[in-house]
Amino acid sequence: MYDVLVIGGGPGGYAAALYGASAGLSVAVVEKDKVGGTCLHRGCVPAKEFLETAAAFRAVSGALEFGISASEPKIDFSISQARKQKVVDQLWKGLSGLMKGRKIETIEGVGKYLGNGRVAVSDGRVLEGQNVILASGSVPRSIPGFEVDGKIVMTSDEVLLLETLPSSVAVIGGGAIGCEFASMMADLGAKVTILEALPQILTGVDRDVAEVVSKSFRKRGINIHSGVSVSGHTPNASGTGTSVHFGEQQSVSVEAVIVSVGRRPNSDDLLGSEASVEIDQRGFVTVDQFMRTTEQGVYAIGDLVATAQLAHVGFAEAIVAIKHILGERVIPVDYSKVPWCIYCHPEVAFAGLTEDAARAAGIDIVVKKDPFGGNSRARIIGETDGLVKVVAERLSDGSAGRILGVHMVGPWVTEQLGQGYLAINWEATPDEISQFIQPHPTLSEAFGETVMALTGRGLHVG
Repeated sequence: MYDVLVIGGGPGGYAAALYGASAGLSVAVVEKDKVGGTCLHRGCVPAKEFLETAAAFRAVSGALEFGISASEPKIDFSISQARKQKVVDQLWKGLSGLMKGRKIETIEGVGKYLGNGRVAVSDGRVLEGQNVILASGSVPRSIPGFEVDGKIVMTSDEVLLLETLPSSVAVIGGGAIGCEFASMMADLGAKVTILEALPQILTGVDRDVAEVVSKSFRKRGINIHSGVSVSGHTPNASGTGTSVHFGEQQSVSVEAVIVSVGRRPNSDDLLGSEASVEIDQRGFVTVDQFMRTTEQGVYAIGDLVATAQLAHVGFAEAIVAIKHILGERVIPVDYSKVPWCIYCHPEVAFAGLTEDAARAAGIDIVVKKDPFGGNSRARIIGETDGLVKVVAERLSDGSAGRILGVHMVGPWVTEQLGQGYLAINWEATPDEISQFIQPHPTLSEAFGETVMALTGRGLHVG
């Protein structure tokens, strides 16, 4: 019998295994494919490799601005595909070696929780664990009328296997994943149309930030139709494309369609009849703040539960579950303050409350914004679209108190969010944060400038 038996070797599952093994627990992971899960093999990592290809293409295209003459760039996507696979394989081998080094047993097969600590593997074996962690992840959602064929209609899984890029594409869904694919495709020469059912793309992102992305997309030729629903598509007689129907009898002809309407929990056939683990109507496993399910000794983490579908949230939930198993002091994940990163161009990063959410909660707030147009480093690299926005509570004397939200859009903001995330989670005030010295010239000093402005004594921000 294992101390911990994990179903699923994605970010949540392998993090639980590594953290538990480092604490001396005997751990086994049942994984149907390769450890690393969707994030490493069909999601975060390969998508960002392709976005980096797009960044390299932009850099060469704009080299003349820096006095560098270069011929017009051309893309051989098969080379980028090969590079992506090399990156993925290197990371997978490193992760596999790490798990082996910590004496974690990896069992190939599909796991099913039978109840009473027993897990059936598709090869016929039945394993037992003192504790079981369900971490089977998620799969792309589909929509009626857009059956995935891998050629004309694709989800993220199929896009990340392409050897050549379509000349035109309709992206159904303007969320984080949809915007990343739209940005990448447009930068590499495809004609892109985004079809979003909600009033704006990047719903849930601060509206000032989302507006910067929308303007940048439109400037780069991406057509955005928000507040529209799709009703189906009609493939061309030649079989080389299709017409997507949306809104009020509108349509757009494209070579390919990317369905990007979110992901659903991979809970189908996860449980046996004797398991007393509760699954809600949407397919999510019900858990408490310690990631405990409704069956004693069974935990669930990652995309399988109704929390933010982010790899790093899965990491955090894994640590919560293992600490609870160990009987250690546990601090539950505060989902209102987790960091979010979207890797489209321009990038988006944020943590905490948006301005609208803070006002809707009845909080009296003060807000400051610092556009990247005034940032020295942004001017140097030629990337001035964007801003840093900080939301803080307003104290009775009118000054700024706790920092409630930090929202960024612009160059490399996904690498700049750390200090804002810490400020929110430590409930820091602008007076406290403004004491720290920001290196100059850097992109990250825009956060410091914005926070200093909240003290009423900003240098470059009013």
